[in-house]
Amino acid sequence: MSNAVVNGLAGAGGGIIAQIITYPLQSVNTRQQTERIAKKSQGSSSSSSAGTLVQILQVIKSEGLGGLYSGLKPSLLGTATSQGIYYYFYQVFKNKAESIAAANKKKGHGDGTLGMFSWLLVAALAGSLNVLLTNPIWVLVTRMQTHTQAERKIMEAKKEALLRESSEGSLTGSSLHDKLCELDSVKPNPYGTLHAAYEVYNEAGILGFWKGIIPTLIMVCNPSIQFMIYESSIKHLKAKRADKKQNSTKVTALEVFLVGAIAKLGATVTTYPLLVVKSRLQAKQEISTNNSLRYSGTMDAIVKMIHYEGLSSFYKGMSTKIVQSVFAASVLFMIKEELVNLFSLLLLTMSKSSPPPIK
Repeated sequence: MSNAVVNGLAGAGGGIIAQIITYPLQSVNTRQQTERIAKKSQGSSSSSSAGTLVQILQVIKSEGLGGLYSGLKPSLLGTATSQGIYYYFYQVFKNKAESIAAANKKKGHGDGTLGMFSWLLVAALAGSLNVLLTNPIWVLVTRMQTHTQAERKIMEAKKEALLRESSEGSLTGSSLHDKLCELDSVKPNPYGTLHAAYEVYNEAGILGFWKGIIPTLIMVCNPSIQFMIYESSIKHLKAKRADKKQNSTKVTALEVFLVGAIAKLGATVTTYPLLVVKSRLQAKQEISTNNSLRYSGTMDAIVKMIHYEGLSSFYKGMSTKIVQSVFAASVLFMIKEELVNLFSLLLLTMSKSSPPPIK
């Protein structure tokens, strides 16, 4: 089994475990990112100022514990696929880059190791392939995470329309009361993966599954920055131990956890505004007749967010995201490295125990 396959399987396993542990935070964070509040009403909005813990409790109260895990099944599929693809191609490109560096060293160019630019390029290539192949899954996950929020917005818009009709005199008081009661009695339909897929296709056809692809591709720099920091830090730790002539240059699971956390923190803070734009584009657009809440593309979303909500809208829920993504990345790196070591040990044991070839 090649080291690319081993890293792909380990990345998928680590990603699934990290996703299950941190999914409630991710679900709430997506809702925070897609909540659209005009500048004039931001000061009076409780949803924008409520802390993450308060929002988690609100979701449990209104939707039950299952509300925090809406979209978990496609998310786990997406995580396993995404991490598997990413780590597989990352290792493939890394092996190629290292062989080129070794060949250049023989020719008298360089010291045989990869520089910062090489790490960025390797991570960017792997990330771009991953995004193109897995974006449809994340569109469905975003839809399922924000479905209840979108339905609430639609209901609010319908109530506003009824109140407007009443103020214009086209609805009587009793008729308005009956219609409002009718709206309140409507319960949301079950919303599964197939329903989300059907909705996306109805809205925008096949291309709808690649909504948000432009900011997502730009966000390839997130794992690129993350892996540049991670690989450079691990390389520095190993080199430092080698200089001190320690018996082992191997890094511990705790060190991997901490380095992974630092790497993800730097990458998340740098690219968070793009993540908000991506989530907005992938969430349900038909939430209001108000044109300011609907986006036709990346630039349209950016312009409207600045105009109607201000620059602060690009950082909604960032504290939640930092906690979720940093912890998830740390767990992923730690488990992935341990799984790689386990796979390597198993393969070594199997190779030693296999009978010698018959001559």
